[in-house]
Amino acid sequence: MGAVARACGVFAPGHLGELTAVVPVELVDAVLAEHGGRQRRLRALPSRVGVYFVLAMCLFPEVGYLLVWDKLAGALGAAGPARPCAKALRDLRRRVGAAPLRALFQVLAGPVAQPATPGVCFGPYRTVSFDGCSSFKAPDSVRNRGWLGKQRPEDGYPMLALMTLVETGTRALIGAVFGPRTAGEGAYAARLLHLLRADMLVLWDQGLDGNAFLAQIAASGAQLLGRMRAQRTPPVLARLADGSYLSQVAGVPVRIIEAAITVGCADGTRFTGDYRLVTTLTDHRRYSAAALVRLYHERWEHESAYYALRHTLAQGRILRSQDPAGIEQEMWALLTVYQLLRTVMCDAVESTGGTDPDRACFTIAYQAARDEVIRGRTGTGAPVGDIGRRVLRHLLPARRPRVSARTVKVGNSRYQDHKHRPDPRPRTSQRITALHITVHQPATPTPPPPLPATGTPVLITARHTPPTARINRLLDLLRHQPDRPHTAREIAEYLHETNLNSLRVQLSKYAQNGILHKTTPATYTLNQPLTPTPHP
Repeated sequence: MGAVARACGVFAPGHLGELTAVVPVELVDAVLAEHGGRQRRLRALPSRVGVYFVLAMCLFPEVGYLLVWDKLAGALGAAGPARPCAKALRDLRRRVGAAPLRALFQVLAGPVAQPATPGVCFGPYRTVSFDGCSSFKAPDSVRNRGWLGKQRPEDGYPMLALMTLVETGTRALIGAVFGPRTAGEGAYAARLLHLLRADMLVLWDQGLDGNAFLAQIAASGAQLLGRMRAQRTPPVLARLADGSYLSQVAGVPVRIIEAAITVGCADGTRFTGDYRLVTTLTDHRRYSAAALVRLYHERWEHESAYYALRHTLAQGRILRSQDPAGIEQEMWALLTVYQLLRTVMCDAVESTGGTDPDRACFTIAYQAARDEVIRGRTGTGAPVGDIGRRVLRHLLPARRPRVSARTVKVGNSRYQDHKHRPDPRPRTSQRITALHITVHQPATPTPPPPLPATGTPVLITARHTPPTARINRLLDLLRHQPDRPHTAREIAEYLHETNLNSLRVQLSKYAQNGILHKTTPATYTLNQPLTPTPHP
């Protein structure tokens, strides 16, 4: 961490303690100049000081403007500038605006760990994840309600939706967007797809499961591992030795893993969960199904990032600003400070070699950064500063697998216990003592009855109901006579589908996705099935 020279005069309060070495004054001046935020004349409160003041507000969310200023200028003593009034600080925030803070975050955002850092990569791929958070509360003002709205009349405050792309090994932010909750997580996640790279493995929960989202990730060149909804019935194109199978979703060749995970806890609790995962890592010899099921658990590191951001850094408080422009500025500043702390934490653990970033405590780094702001220390030039040394002195023990029920102390929370769907997980956090993964083989379809020659009326007297999904029964029908075109009406009679128009639409989608081949209008044959990827 490099040394930072202390500014003099009216610029003296423009610092963030030791974190100034990560966000130096030259960078702040550059983003201000790029977005027209620099003052045209020398003021008692320069714009550079305003940027650091907004960042310091996020380090001290429990106090007002004047006390935040006192912490920035306290170490200056009598040599510091005169104390401004609260209105002057509010005007300073308006003059700076949100654009410089957004640009500052975009410069600092991104992966912070080296590929060799423990827990960062799975094979050659850096693991990243998408997830959203809707627990940030804005003041209940007319302008905030007009922008964010309220989902329900009983909601006390307008809620802000945040979507982030996170490096799971360090919980550092690669990108972020936020806005009203009405837009939906999928729309916000699509705005971050340009940040994906070919060396990334993307994890996501079933809330983002969709054909368009999967196709966009595959088009970016990144690999993916996500959870599919239980209602999906992907076709079985080829069975693999580890119990998974090859399929095709949205025209993308994928591999499906259906598994049951049985968890045993220290208090004697045992429960089982069913998972259906989709991935573009089709080589089952190099990436076994059990290894990918275990890797999917890394997605929960995203929840740790939101806990640190929402509850440790923001202390669970309501945002300060009464208007959308102020909310936007405050959120970009909050995300920037979070990224600064993660950067310092990762630099500290990498200086020791072989230390997992999971062992670095965010609370220790947060409190150390606050202390350095009050002391006015802006860096000593040492590779690891005071914040990093305190993190290394208080490393957490190695991560132990734990589990607990997902509950929130809110009466109308969607995570509260329901009579019809009780959560089998323990109410309090328990250590996992046993973990057993069972990969389910796809069901073997029942052979279809023989079909008559072309032109012969199809007469089916008994209902044929194999225990598989409609797409699998359709594929079995077409595989029985792969060279013979089948009309939509023949397929409907075989599958006992009464809505012919709906079936025609579905068959057309299968053809667009490359599963079927459309020879003539409403007539289809089977495409060439996929074959397993050979091991190099």
